[in-house]
Amino acid sequence: MDKMLYDNYVNILHSELIPALGCTEPIALAYAAAKAREVLGQFPDCIKVCCSGNIIKNVKGVTVPCSGGLKGIDVAATLGVVGGNAADALQVLQGVTDEDRAKTVELVQKGFCDCTLKEGVANLYIEARVEKGQEYAEVTIVNAHTNITRIVKNGQVLEEHPDDTTVENKLDKSKLNVHDIIEFANTVNLEDVRDVLQRQIDCNSAISDEGLKNPWGAQVGRTLLETYGDDIKIRARARAAAGSDARMSGCALPVVINSGSGNQGMTASLPVIEYAKELQVGEEKMLRALVVSNLIALEQKKYIGSLSAYCGAVCAGCGAGAAITYMCGGTMQEIEDTIINTIANVGGIVCDGAKPSCAAKIAASVEAAILAHHMAMKNRVFACGEGLVQENADATIKSLGYVGRVGMKQTDIEILNIMIGKTELNAH
Repeated sequence: MDKMLYDNYVNILHSELIPALGCTEPIALAYAAAKAREVLGQFPDCIKVCCSGNIIKNVKGVTVPCSGGLKGIDVAATLGVVGGNAADALQVLQGVTDEDRAKTVELVQKGFCDCTLKEGVANLYIEARVEKGQEYAEVTIVNAHTNITRIVKNGQVLEEHPDDTTVENKLDKSKLNVHDIIEFANTVNLEDVRDVLQRQIDCNSAISDEGLKNPWGAQVGRTLLETYGDDIKIRARARAAAGSDARMSGCALPVVINSGSGNQGMTASLPVIEYAKELQVGEEKMLRALVVSNLIALEQKKYIGSLSAYCGAVCAGCGAGAAITYMCGGTMQEIEDTIINTIANVGGIVCDGAKPSCAAKIAASVEAAILAHHMAMKNRVFACGEGLVQENADATIKSLGYVGRVGMKQTDIEILNIMIGKTELNAH
């Protein structure tokens, strides 16, 4: 494999598969708030937050980790100011204490945080401004959860970077395609990626265990096992769903993310890990399958973007399905067919924010991926021209990506309007 392409794929995995504590949107808010306080150098009188609609959508219904079960933008931002450590990035809240939680509740009740919607900006946009008397500090994050593009203190610009200087945008994801991903998975020196993949296995398995042991969220994972038994097809769904059960309800265990999302990171990994145990393929094959799953998920997200009305669990579930076919000795064509079958089936699941029902969407996406795998292994595939299905997997990924990025843009706006009470449903 070409060395530049090889190195690019290795760098993509190292950049994308990073740990995050809790849902990444409230964590990004807390990170921006903590950084703003750090720049200000003193505890502020208040914080003012301006966010894109997608940030509001993904923070509104999810429990902020380490908050004691609280939800909301004001909680995430305030907790970041009170107890956050910006140096910890996506684990900014890991050092929060009981005293910090109590102070956060007190400040939220007093209206310490003011939040407004910022229109006409990137889907992932956060502006956090802390004020103390006449002094202030302002931090802006754009396009990636920790990508600070601007820092201002008392009118002086301390840092300013174009939006396209993020590590994520420096990676050449345009080179991702199914054929090269499979070649890379087959030939990669595992020592180049073992650490990030092992961290994904360890972290995501731990939170899945927690979700199955205890009654987190709506208990989708536990319900699957209690209702349908422990067949591998059920276990794969339950393991991924259980991780989301815990994570969406505030479990303070880190998750290794994919495409900036913990739910996608768990969906791309946990079904693969479970199938690897069932098939007894060994550690090496499992690691190579995780390479397939993660990169196939990332190929889809490069067309859609970080946040949209298209549910990212579909992308991650599709990656997992491709990896299952890979572990079963599937040919390149059978892997492509698995991808086509998955996204032709559940490509229309909408994202209406981060919340406990994400676990159910994960379960549905993994179920579709498993069906897609079994169809592909029997040489059954949805044909080109049927709906959005194109002549191959890469082209089908591109067509669904266009729908997710462009076609569902207005859908995203309407979902947000309903969630914030701006739309009068009785009038329609």
